Amino acid sequence: MTTRQIPAPLIAALSEVVPEWQTHAGIDTLFMHADAPGDPPDANKQIKVQEWLRRSNRQSDDPLAVVGLIIEGIMEQDEETEHSLPRKVRIEECLRRCGLQYVTGGRIASGASLPSLGLADLIRSHDLTAVENEFRRALENLESSPREAVSAACNILESICKCYIEVNGLEMPRKKDIKSVWSIVKKKLGFEPGVLEDDDLRKIVSGMLNAVDGIGSLRTHASSAHGQGRSFYRLESRHARLAVNAAHTVSMFVLETWQKRAD
Repeated sequence: MTTRQIPAPLIAALSEVVPEWQTHAGIDTLFMHADAPGDPPDANKQIKVQEWLRRSNRQSDDPLAVVGLIIEGIMEQDEETEHSLPRKVRIEECLRRCGLQYVTGGRIASGASLPSLGLADLIRSHDLTAVENEFRRALENLESSPREAVSAACNILESICKCYIEVNGLEMPRKKDIKSVWSIVKKKLGFEPGVLEDDDLRKIVSGMLNAVDGIGSLRTHASSAHGQGRSFYRLESRHARLAVNAAHTVSMFVLETWQKRAD
Protein backbone atom coordinates (compact mmCIF):
# COMPACT_ATOMS: atom_id res chain seq x y z
CA MET A 1 0.00 0.00 0.00
CA THR A 2 1.25 3.47 -0.79
CA THR A 3 1.57 6.29 1.70
CA ARG A 4 0.08 8.84 -0.73
CA GLN A 5 -2.86 9.54 1.53
CA ILE A 6 -5.38 12.31 0.93
CA PRO A 7 -4.70 15.02 3.57
CA ALA A 8 -7.59 16.00 5.83
CA PRO A 9 -7.60 19.66 4.61
CA LEU A 10 -7.99 18.43 1.03
CA ILE A 11 -10.86 16.15 2.00
CA ALA A 12 -12.56 19.10 3.70
CA ALA A 13 -12.04 21.36 0.67
CA LEU A 14 -13.35 18.79 -1.81
CA SER A 15 -16.37 18.05 0.36
CA GLU A 16 -17.35 21.69 -0.18
CA VAL A 17 -16.30 22.16 -3.82
CA VAL A 18 -17.55 18.93 -5.40
CA PRO A 19 -21.17 19.20 -4.10
CA GLU A 20 -21.32 22.75 -5.49
CA TRP A 21 -20.34 21.39 -8.88
CA GLN A 22 -22.16 18.05 -9.11
CA THR A 23 -25.54 16.46 -8.40
CA HIS A 24 -25.79 13.20 -6.43
CA ALA A 25 -25.76 11.26 -9.69
CA GLY A 26 -22.82 13.33 -10.93
CA ILE A 27 -20.81 12.62 -7.78
CA ASP A 28 -21.50 8.89 -8.12
CA THR A 29 -20.36 8.89 -11.76
CA LEU A 30 -17.29 11.00 -10.96
CA PHE A 31 -16.09 8.79 -8.12
CA MET A 32 -16.74 5.57 -10.03
CA HIS A 33 -14.75 7.00 -12.97
CA ALA A 34 -11.90 7.68 -10.51
CA ASP A 35 -12.09 4.04 -9.32
CA ALA A 36 -13.00 5.07 -5.77
CA PRO A 37 -13.72 1.89 -3.78
CA GLY A 38 -17.18 0.61 -2.85
CA ASP A 39 -20.71 1.79 -3.43
CA PRO A 40 -21.84 5.41 -3.00
CA PRO A 41 -22.30 6.30 0.70
CA ASP A 42 -25.94 6.89 1.67
CA ALA A 43 -25.69 10.49 2.85
CA ASN A 44 -26.05 14.10 1.73
CA LYS A 45 -23.62 15.29 -0.92
CA GLN A 46 -21.04 16.77 1.45
CA ILE A 47 -20.89 13.72 3.73
CA LYS A 48 -20.93 11.42 0.70
CA VAL A 49 -17.76 13.06 -0.66
CA GLN A 50 -16.05 13.00 2.75
CA GLU A 51 -16.83 9.35 3.39
CA TRP A 52 -15.84 8.22 -0.09
CA LEU A 53 -12.49 10.02 0.12
CA ARG A 54 -11.81 8.60 3.60
CA ARG A 55 -12.67 5.13 2.32
CA SER A 56 -10.21 5.71 -0.53
CA ASN A 57 -7.51 6.44 2.04
CA ARG A 58 -8.25 3.11 3.71
CA GLN A 59 -8.72 0.92 0.67
CA SER A 60 -7.17 2.43 -2.49
CA ASP A 61 -3.66 1.58 -3.59
CA ASP A 62 -3.09 5.24 -4.46
CA PRO A 63 -5.70 7.58 -2.88
CA LEU A 64 -4.20 10.70 -4.48
CA ALA A 65 -4.70 9.11 -7.91
CA VAL A 66 -8.41 9.02 -7.10
CA VAL A 67 -8.36 12.73 -6.23
CA GLY A 68 -6.53 13.60 -9.46
CA LEU A 69 -9.29 12.10 -11.59
CA ILE A 70 -12.03 13.65 -9.46
CA ILE A 71 -10.72 17.20 -9.84
CA GLU A 72 -9.57 16.85 -13.46
CA GLY A 73 -12.81 18.35 -14.75
CA ILE A 74 -12.41 21.46 -12.58
CA MET A 75 -8.69 21.93 -13.16
CA GLU A 76 -8.81 21.55 -16.94
CA GLN A 77 -12.08 23.20 -17.98
CA ASP A 78 -11.81 24.77 -21.40
CA GLU A 79 -13.99 27.70 -20.35
CA GLU A 80 -13.72 29.23 -16.91
CA THR A 81 -16.96 30.65 -15.57
CA GLU A 82 -17.47 32.92 -12.58
CA HIS A 83 -18.08 29.76 -10.55
CA SER A 84 -15.40 27.43 -11.93
CA LEU A 85 -12.45 29.77 -11.40
CA PRO A 86 -12.96 30.20 -7.62
CA ARG A 87 -13.30 26.42 -7.27
CA LYS A 88 -10.05 25.86 -9.15
CA VAL A 89 -8.25 28.48 -7.07
CA ARG A 90 -9.54 26.98 -3.81
CA ILE A 91 -8.30 23.54 -4.80
CA GLU A 92 -4.92 24.86 -5.96
CA GLU A 93 -4.39 26.74 -2.70
CA CYS A 94 -5.30 23.67 -0.66
CA LEU A 95 -2.94 21.49 -2.69
CA ARG A 96 -0.13 23.99 -2.15
CA ARG A 97 -0.68 24.02 1.62
CA CYS A 98 -0.48 20.23 1.59
CA GLY A 99 2.73 20.17 -0.47
CA LEU A 100 0.95 18.81 -3.53
CA GLN A 101 0.48 19.93 -7.13
CA TYR A 102 -2.02 19.08 -9.84
CA VAL A 103 -0.41 17.79 -13.05
CA THR A 104 -2.23 17.87 -16.39
CA GLY A 105 -3.94 14.58 -17.12
CA GLY A 106 -5.60 14.03 -13.76
CA ARG A 107 -2.51 13.38 -11.67
CA ILE A 108 -1.34 14.67 -8.29
CA ALA A 109 2.39 15.17 -7.72
CA SER A 110 3.61 14.87 -4.16
CA GLY A 111 6.81 15.95 -2.45
CA ALA A 112 6.77 19.64 -3.37
CA SER A 113 8.76 21.44 -0.70
CA LEU A 114 8.58 25.14 0.11
CA PRO A 115 11.54 25.82 -2.20
CA SER A 116 9.69 23.93 -4.94
CA LEU A 117 6.54 25.97 -4.45
CA GLY A 118 8.48 29.24 -4.40
CA LEU A 119 10.43 28.20 -7.49
CA ALA A 120 7.19 27.52 -9.35
CA ASP A 121 6.17 31.14 -8.81
CA LEU A 122 9.56 32.46 -9.96
CA ILE A 123 9.53 30.28 -13.08
CA ARG A 124 6.13 31.64 -14.04
CA SER A 125 7.21 35.24 -13.40
CA HIS A 126 10.25 34.80 -15.68
CA ASP A 127 8.16 33.02 -18.36
CA LEU A 128 10.63 30.11 -18.54
CA THR A 129 8.50 27.57 -20.39
CA ALA A 130 11.23 24.97 -20.85
CA VAL A 131 12.12 25.14 -17.17
CA GLU A 132 8.47 24.84 -16.17
CA ASN A 133 8.16 21.64 -18.20
CA GLU A 134 11.14 20.10 -16.42
CA PHE A 135 9.82 21.35 -13.07
CA ARG A 136 6.56 19.46 -13.66
CA ARG A 137 8.41 16.35 -14.85
CA ALA A 138 10.57 16.30 -11.72
CA LEU A 139 7.61 16.48 -9.34
CA GLU A 140 5.48 14.11 -11.38
CA ASN A 141 8.10 11.34 -11.34
CA LEU A 142 9.29 11.52 -7.73
CA GLU A 143 7.33 8.45 -6.68
CA SER A 144 6.89 6.53 -9.94
CA SER A 145 10.29 7.04 -11.60
CA PRO A 146 13.08 8.46 -9.38
CA ARG A 147 15.60 8.30 -12.23
CA GLU A 148 13.40 10.51 -14.42
CA ALA A 149 12.98 12.94 -11.52
CA VAL A 150 16.76 13.24 -11.05
CA SER A 151 17.23 13.83 -14.78
CA ALA A 152 14.60 16.59 -14.73
CA ALA A 153 16.12 18.17 -11.61
CA CYS A 154 19.47 18.58 -13.35
CA ASN A 155 17.74 19.81 -16.52
CA ILE A 156 16.08 22.57 -14.47
CA LEU A 157 19.47 23.89 -13.38
CA GLU A 158 20.90 23.57 -16.89
CA SER A 159 17.94 25.38 -18.46
CA ILE A 160 18.05 28.27 -15.99
CA CYS A 161 21.80 28.69 -16.52
CA LYS A 162 21.38 28.66 -20.30
CA CYS A 163 18.57 31.22 -20.07
CA TYR A 164 20.76 33.47 -17.92
CA ILE A 165 23.66 33.23 -20.38
CA GLU A 166 21.44 33.99 -23.39
CA VAL A 167 19.47 36.84 -21.80
CA ASN A 168 22.63 38.55 -20.57
CA GLY A 169 24.47 38.20 -23.87
CA LEU A 170 27.22 35.98 -22.48
CA GLU A 171 29.18 33.52 -24.59
CA MET A 172 27.64 30.07 -24.45
CA PRO A 173 30.26 27.38 -23.73
CA ARG A 174 30.95 24.84 -26.47
CA LYS A 175 29.93 22.05 -24.13
CA LYS A 176 26.48 22.86 -22.73
CA ASP A 177 26.39 20.43 -19.79
CA ILE A 178 25.57 21.51 -16.24
CA LYS A 179 29.23 21.83 -15.23
CA SER A 180 30.08 24.18 -18.11
CA VAL A 181 27.05 26.49 -17.96
CA TRP A 182 27.06 26.57 -14.14
CA SER A 183 30.71 27.63 -14.17
CA ILE A 184 29.78 30.80 -16.09
CA VAL A 185 26.67 31.63 -14.06
CA LYS A 186 28.21 31.16 -10.63
CA LYS A 187 31.07 33.49 -11.58
CA LYS A 188 28.82 36.23 -12.99
CA LEU A 189 26.43 36.11 -10.01
CA GLY A 190 29.25 36.13 -7.44
CA PHE A 191 28.76 32.64 -6.05
CA GLU A 192 32.47 31.90 -5.75
CA PRO A 193 33.21 31.32 -2.04
CA GLY A 194 36.45 33.27 -2.29
CA VAL A 195 34.65 36.56 -3.00
CA LEU A 196 32.36 36.31 0.03
CA GLU A 197 33.39 38.07 3.22
CA ASP A 198 31.00 36.35 5.64
CA ASP A 199 32.37 32.97 6.82
CA ASP A 200 28.94 31.50 7.52
CA LEU A 201 27.57 32.49 4.12
CA ARG A 202 30.73 31.16 2.49
CA LYS A 203 30.07 27.74 4.04
CA ILE A 204 26.49 27.69 2.78
CA VAL A 205 27.50 28.74 -0.75
CA SER A 206 30.26 26.11 -0.76
CA GLY A 207 27.63 23.53 0.11
CA MET A 208 25.45 24.82 -2.72
CA LEU A 209 28.30 24.38 -5.20
CA ASN A 210 28.86 20.83 -3.98
CA ALA A 211 25.14 20.16 -4.35
CA VAL A 212 25.18 21.24 -8.00
CA ASP A 213 28.19 19.03 -8.66
CA GLY A 214 26.47 16.12 -6.93
CA ILE A 215 23.22 16.57 -8.85
CA GLY A 216 25.08 16.59 -12.15
CA SER A 217 27.08 13.49 -11.20
CA LEU A 218 23.97 11.66 -10.02
CA ARG A 219 22.26 12.30 -13.35
CA THR A 220 25.33 11.00 -15.17
CA HIS A 221 25.69 7.86 -13.09
CA ALA A 222 22.17 6.93 -12.11
CA SER A 223 19.46 8.80 -14.00
CA SER A 224 17.61 7.93 -17.19
CA ALA A 225 19.70 10.48 -19.11
CA HIS A 226 22.64 8.10 -19.46
CA GLY A 227 23.10 4.36 -19.85
CA GLN A 228 23.99 2.33 -16.80
CA GLY A 229 27.63 1.37 -16.32
CA ARG A 230 29.01 -1.52 -14.33
CA SER A 231 27.68 -0.07 -11.08
CA PHE A 232 23.91 0.17 -10.69
CA TYR A 233 22.45 2.92 -8.50
CA ARG A 234 19.34 1.74 -6.68
CA LEU A 235 17.65 5.11 -6.64
CA GLU A 236 14.67 5.44 -4.34
CA SER A 237 12.07 8.20 -4.09
CA ARG A 238 13.85 9.66 -1.06
CA HIS A 239 17.08 10.02 -3.06
CA ALA A 240 15.25 11.68 -5.95
CA ARG A 241 13.41 13.99 -3.54
CA LEU A 242 16.74 15.09 -2.04
CA ALA A 243 18.16 15.85 -5.50
CA VAL A 244 15.00 17.62 -6.69
CA ASN A 245 14.65 19.76 -3.57
CA ALA A 246 18.35 20.65 -3.69
CA ALA A 247 18.05 21.62 -7.36
CA HIS A 248 14.97 23.71 -6.62
CA THR A 249 16.70 25.51 -3.74
CA VAL A 250 19.74 26.37 -5.89
CA SER A 251 17.53 27.38 -8.82
CA MET A 252 15.49 29.67 -6.62
CA PHE A 253 18.65 31.35 -5.29
CA VAL A 254 19.93 31.83 -8.85
CA LEU A 255 16.66 33.41 -10.04
CA GLU A 256 16.36 35.65 -6.96
CA THR A 257 19.97 36.83 -7.33
CA TRP A 258 19.44 37.38 -11.07
CA GLN A 259 16.31 39.41 -10.32
CA LYS A 260 18.03 41.41 -7.57
CA ARG A 261 20.91 42.40 -9.84
CA ALA A 262 18.52 43.36 -12.63
CA ASP A 263 16.56 45.77 -10.37
